[in-house]
Amino acid sequence: MKSVTVIAEDRVSLLSDISYILGKSSINIESLNMDIVGGKAIISLMVKDPKKAKTVLEGNGFNTAQMDAIVIKVKNHLSEMAKVTEWLSKEKVSVEDCSMISSSPSEGIFAIRVDKPRKAAKLLGSMVLINAGGDYI
Repeated sequence: MKSVTVIAEDRVSLLSDISYILGKSSINIESLNMDIVGGKAIISLMVKDPKKAKTVLEGNGFNTAQMDAIVIKVKNHLSEMAKVTEWLSKEKVSVEDCSMISSSPSEGIFAIRVDKPRKAAKLLGSMVLINAGGDYI
């Protein structure tokens, strides 16, 4: 199983809408994980066919994260992300792309793409919400 990650404004019926859309397309949600940060919902859905789910969700106006990214949550995000990227660099892991998905005054959620995703996920440990390729840690 792989996951597809949806990033949306948090609202009542969000999960219901996503479930309905996927169900209509015969895509079964095996499990899900959800975090709310700064008014944004970050929802990771475990499905058998993440490419189809991504296409269906985007076709219905939902934003999805890159499936080859590691999604991490960091406290005090401005200073902590500097530490994270410095640490990865010292461990010879190159950050190829980094995007802030959501933030609040106390934490932030970032999607990062690296040249060595397994090594990065292992190094980042408990910060990782979703591993590259969409696998839960």
